[in-house]
Amino acid sequence: MPNPLHVLVLCTGNSARSILGEAILQREGNDRILAFSAGSQPKGQPNPFALRLLRAEGYDVSALHSKSWDIFSAQDAPRIDLAITVCDSAASESCPVFFGAPMRVHWGLADPADIKGPDIMVEAAFRRTYNELFARTRAFMALPFETMASADLHKALVTIGGMEGRTAMTSGLAISS
Repeated sequence: MPNPLHVLVLCTGNSARSILGEAILQREGNDRILAFSAGSQPKGQPNPFALRLLRAEGYDVSALHSKSWDIFSAQDAPRIDLAITVCDSAASESCPVFFGAPMRVHWGLADPADIKGPDIMVEAAFRRTYNELFARTRAFMALPFETMASADLHKALVTIGGMEGRTAMTSGLAISS
């Protein structure tokens, strides 16, 4: 595709959810999406559990790094068409507000990095988050977003953000363009 949709996935720390979202959107986007991620208070490096999961799923993680959203407001920054926040507002987590994108949606997810306990519990939390993001991305990719009116695309993306992984993968998404 000559002009892919530029998507920025945002969360506070840019170490887990947004890193997973960037990787999934980039790969599943099939050249229709160019994905980035950033955080309002970046941790400085991706969470090792996120990287381990992505490697196990066959992703190249060499380019993934935790970064501030400030780089996307610089003069030479890539354009951003869509900003997706993935923080969990239901948990009273502060979601970053990004002013540079013409379209913004929220796909709230609990932070798997908050899980404390044995590695198997943490890995399960990361797997749940990955599955949710993967399912939402697949629903997103089923849309003819290149030809949709902005309002229709926004409505569809908000709907996708409210879907559970199993629902998004099995029910399909009936959105008219």
